[in-house]
Amino acid sequence: MTALKNSILSHEQINHKIKRIAYQIYESNVDESEVILAGIDCNGYILAEKLKAILSTISPIQPTLCKVIINKKDPRQTIETSISPEAYTNKSVVLIDDVLNSGTTLIYGVKHFLDVPLKQFKTAVLVNRNHKKYPVKADFKGISLSTSLHEHIDVVLEGDTYEAVLK
Repeated sequence: MTALKNSILSHEQINHKIKRIAYQIYESNVDESEVILAGIDCNGYILAEKLKAILSTISPIQPTLCKVIINKKDPRQTIETSISPEAYTNKSVVLIDDVLNSGTTLIYGVKHFLDVPLKQFKTAVLVNRNHKKYPVKADFKGISLSTSLHEHIDVVLEGDTYEAVLK
């Protein structure tokens, strides 16, 4: 027996949500010359790359990509970034992931960036679930869903067709 595939967002809808989030990032950083797009490794980083491409075309802001490597099974382990802390000190940073589920990954990512002084810190996710263990929220979100704790959301951002699916 195959599992039912419940599509949450289609390719076209995901592209629309990414573009809308890019405009929101621009609006909240309109006076900045640079913004750091810190994507959590895998889908968060892919989403950050897509946001960078759009920001580069719609604004004069220089978006800088930063890959954030977090062990999602044990986020208390050392977190690594592809750029040095000096590169994002006193800058505007947006921490990006594909799905905000319990908030564990995002809260540890936030904690990492708060070790240096920042001008502004925001979070962005494509799918925001309403099951948080930690008091973290997404400042920019594509869609918010109330799902059961036993359901899982898969987001595919590579290839010819993007999709978000509830399993």
